[in-house]
Amino acid sequence: MRTAFAGLALVVMFTSSAFAQAGLVESAPAKNADVTAPRSIKLTFSEKIAPALSGLALSMGDGMALKTVSKISADGKTLTGIPTGPFMAGKWTVSWHAVSSDDGRPSEGSFDFTVK
Repeated sequence: MRTAFAGLALVVMFTSSAFAQAGLVESAPAKNADVTAPRSIKLTFSEKIAPALSGLALSMGDGMALKTVSKISADGKTLTGIPTGPFMAGKWTVSWHAVSSDDGRPSEGSFDFTVK
């Protein structure tokens, strides 16, 4: 019985790592932060992401959007968006999408921060 349980545990462990998605582990600005206008938005993921298939968007509740130029760090885990214009004061939403460079699995999410 122990052998069967150990075998099952190994199958679950390897299966879940094989189907892992690139999850957001850190952001600057942080979720729900009150900040001065940031010069960039940095999103760090749990694994390497595909640069051509990953990105972020900045918007306000009224539909206003701010374009960004994106780049990926040397380790492939941090996506940086540099705004092409100034931030207005108010609540902003960062919407992101990332594709794992290992297995092509997509993930997405969003969070808010406020510019003072």
